[in-house]
Amino acid sequence: MDLLHTIYLVAITAEAMSGAIMGMRRGMDLFGICLLGTVTALGGGTARDVLLGHYPLGWIANPEYLAFTIGAAIVTAVIARHLHHLRMIFLLVDGLGLVAFTVIGCDVAMSMNAHPAIVVVAGLVTGIFGGLMRDVLCTQVPMVLQRELYATVALFAGVLYVGLLWLGVNNELASLAALAAGFLFRVLAMTFRWKLPDFNGKDIRGLD
Repeated sequence: MDLLHTIYLVAITAEAMSGAIMGMRRGMDLFGICLLGTVTALGGGTARDVLLGHYPLGWIANPEYLAFTIGAAIVTAVIARHLHHLRMIFLLVDGLGLVAFTVIGCDVAMSMNAHPAIVVVAGLVTGIFGGLMRDVLCTQVPMVLQRELYATVALFAGVLYVGLLWLGVNNELASLAALAAGFLFRVLAMTFRWKLPDFNGKDIRGLD
């Protein structure tokens, strides 16, 4: 099992747990918690595969991914009261997962000989779409569309990965460099609270 795949398994487990926690906060039952956890963990890869016409979908070709995500959601439901102590660990693993998802998404698109721009977009979709779907199902403005540098980190990692491959760097080294640089970017963004400009609309007059 290669490094990227190992990180992917850790990432989908952590993302499933984060989705389950949000489901519990919304008062969902066990089915809802498992569904939200699975959507959070596997939604990005599913959206990418559908957009690219890459079949079978990742979790259909590898059903064990469902076991990982559903199991993680159930465990979360059992031990939720203790998870607040692990918040920083979750944030770090989520950041690593974001970058790993992005690189994996780029790799899938490249295996289909997609245009470099589409490769980067495929990585971006893989990285952010699961969390976006989670937030939509919970009827809140997706985190990726506000506040934190999240999609920006995925875009950075994807562009770096594709750029290194274009320069002739071998795949393994390019993956490690994109993972390390993207993860560092995410940690710095969380530490120093870097944000994109936001627009609250309070000074915008209506057209009516």
